[in-house]
Amino acid sequence: MPRDADSFLAADFPEVLRKIRERTPARILVGRAGAAYRTSTQLELREAHAAARDAVRAELDLESVFGTEFIEQWNLFEVCTEARSKEEYLLQPDLGRHLNEASRQELARRCTRGSDVQIAIGDGLSVTAVAAQGPSLLPLLDEGARERGWTVGNPFVIRHSRVGILNEIGELLAPKVAVLLIGERPGLATAESLSAYMAYGPGKTHTDANRNLISNIHARGLKPQAAADRILNLAAQMMTFRISGFSIREQFPSAPSGPAMQA
Repeated sequence: MPRDADSFLAADFPEVLRKIRERTPARILVGRAGAAYRTSTQLELREAHAAARDAVRAELDLESVFGTEFIEQWNLFEVCTEARSKEEYLLQPDLGRHLNEASRQELARRCTRGSDVQIAIGDGLSVTAVAAQGPSLLPLLDEGARERGWTVGNPFVIRHSRVGILNEIGELLAPKVAVLLIGERPGLATAESLSAYMAYGPGKTHTDANRNLISNIHARGLKPQAAADRILNLAAQMMTFRISGFSIREQFPSAPSGPAMQA
């Protein structure tokens, strides 16, 4: 249903304003009651705020997020950082950048070192985003990587994770490219936005300057197939130039030239 279907202003909107409202989740042209939002808008804001809080506070549960069949198909397993609870994770961010000892041993036992691509899924600040985007994006990445002839490490899920966990993945598993799919901080537009952080040969000295980011992966943003294409294209660039971060700029394949454009 269009966003303005229940708006008393909708019938009076020029076509251009209706198109603007359809193209943005921003709460514009919603009408007012005196100096305040209308009641319906206030209720929408409260609902969005509650969804954002729930996304941040929720604990990741592998079965409910991915389902038994998906877990078995992809041999998914869960590891955890040094943060022992969501509260501790939120209050002490550094704990989310390091795996606990049991998880380090689990990765060493179940994952192969030296893969071309290693994919990990982290809850981050939105379990809702992981549940909404992860099941679609992981198969697309795996299929696309194998079509390029790359070796792909066994994927795994990280509870209470921060972006800096990429360094530890690099130290433990030594992939050429590590990809962390992680829930973004939710806002009032959506709580289902996922990010892909990437690094070439990540290690303990890496900072944000050594990482690349593809963000806003969700239904109203970057769709899973487009996200997978961009992630794989950027991974190929990293392998070619053996670098990641600020020194590399995402390049898109050129469109085929027509006869008039050929020399």
